[in-house]
Amino acid sequence: MINTVATKPYLDQKPGTSGLRKKVPVFQQENYAENFIQAIFDSLDDFAGQTLVIGGDGRFYNREVIQKAIKMAAANGFGKVMVGQGGILSTPAASHVIRKYQAFGGIVLSASHNPGGPTEDFGIKYNIGNGGPAPEKITDAIYDRTRTIDSYKTVETADIDLDQIGTFDVAGMSVEVIDPVTDYADLMEELFDFGAIRDLIQSGFRVVIDSMSAVTGPYAIEILEKRLGAAAGSVRNSVPLPDFGHHHPDPNLVHAKELYDDVMSADGPDFGAASDGDGDRNMVVGKGMFVTPSDSLAMIAANATLAPGYAKGIAGIARSMPTSAAADRVAEKLGIGMYETPTGWKFFGNLMDAGKVTICGEESFGTGSSHVREKDGLWAVLFWLNIVAARKESVRDIVFKHWAEYGRNYYSRHDYEGIDTDKANGLVAALREKLASLPGTKIGDLVVASADDFSYHDSVDQSVSKNQGIRILFEGGSRVVFRLSGTGTSGATLRVYVERYEPDATRHDIETQAALSDLINAAETLADIKARTGFDAPTVIT
Repeated sequence: MINTVATKPYLDQKPGTSGLRKKVPVFQQENYAENFIQAIFDSLDDFAGQTLVIGGDGRFYNREVIQKAIKMAAANGFGKVMVGQGGILSTPAASHVIRKYQAFGGIVLSASHNPGGPTEDFGIKYNIGNGGPAPEKITDAIYDRTRTIDSYKTVETADIDLDQIGTFDVAGMSVEVIDPVTDYADLMEELFDFGAIRDLIQSGFRVVIDSMSAVTGPYAIEILEKRLGAAAGSVRNSVPLPDFGHHHPDPNLVHAKELYDDVMSADGPDFGAASDGDGDRNMVVGKGMFVTPSDSLAMIAANATLAPGYAKGIAGIARSMPTSAAADRVAEKLGIGMYETPTGWKFFGNLMDAGKVTICGEESFGTGSSHVREKDGLWAVLFWLNIVAARKESVRDIVFKHWAEYGRNYYSRHDYEGIDTDKANGLVAALREKLASLPGTKIGDLVVASADDFSYHDSVDQSVSKNQGIRILFEGGSRVVFRLSGTGTSGATLRVYVERYEPDATRHDIETQAALSDLINAAETLADIKARTGFDAPTVIT
């Protein structure tokens, strides 16, 4: 029943920060998805008879690729596939299922926060047995295999009914269609004080979550409305749609502005949150206060023991290099380890597996902990609700009290999306060429203290990751970071991160862009962004 199908390589299947992402028409090319899936299997060892988890965020082409992957898993010797009903599994839920049921690994179909639809984005990534994204040694092997692949294995059999919970047989391999929500919701109830959050909501505290017509809708309905007692309709855009209802499922101040404006209005909710396409990102807004992702990481870590699952304390904190240093000050006060890694959740996995860190975060609206090996949007939202319920204070009061204790890291990210790739690479190359000459350079009132191209030495497996972002550090502790993103599908995205530390509590209420204006000007001077890219301004500022 196993068919070996001849194929030819595609030379553009190099995984980025989180798997392979391309436009749907690219994946619809003959054997394109099959080639990449087979390359995954060919790069793995000793999985015969083992369990593979498969699921996705429900975007366009999700169901079709799931059926392909199931048949190929059977042909390649897996003993069992677990797949979410309707093809749905949020990325953190997939990580939990892999870990709970001790699966060999998983295939997650998503392009995260990128748009969905017939001409929009799609993605495939492989997660290993710890539930986290495959490390670079595996993604490098997958890419090498895609460049020489000449066949893939599949079986000829009818598609299974993804909408029917139950067990099916595919060429002798068991396929279990599971409820995608219950295991994850149960885990959240173990970690957080649902009773306290329920009491908070029943007291009249209004909570809304915008699921952006993406994967977290069913999870948020189950947890927020059914288990925590929020009013029906508290979860907005709750039905996952293949095109995300024409939304851009990226929870930031641009794409979730309607939610932000509602919470900020006089009669609006007390607390608002949004999540992205595959459920691993989050945005948190309290009345009168948007919580930046970098601050959210620091404040969750500082208040971690208020949640039952973290009552005994946390082992350490990890953040991506572009994320602000706000969490560093928390780690220093708690006397725990602080780890700075490249962007990409896969770099946190080794640290969590080794017991070095408990809480992790990225400035790109991603926060999580060792409960899974992915960032987790709803987890972060529930953690904030737990903190508010335990402290009986507003989000705004919690934030300002944190700044008063630790100081404030003014921080912003400027994205330049869709730049011509050659121009973007030229800008970065020009910056690299002058790094050695920058220390001592004066730009306005700022003086460059040091400049480098960040390299990461993994303290667990001793691997080295080079060229992870250009850092310009100024005297006094401010910095500017330049990095090309690995999560887009069209052109290049230049991300510019600017940060200033302010210990004076009387200066903690300055508008962020004003507080960072000299650093923003310095970034333009250093990189010559306008002339090199043709962009007069960033496309997104967060």
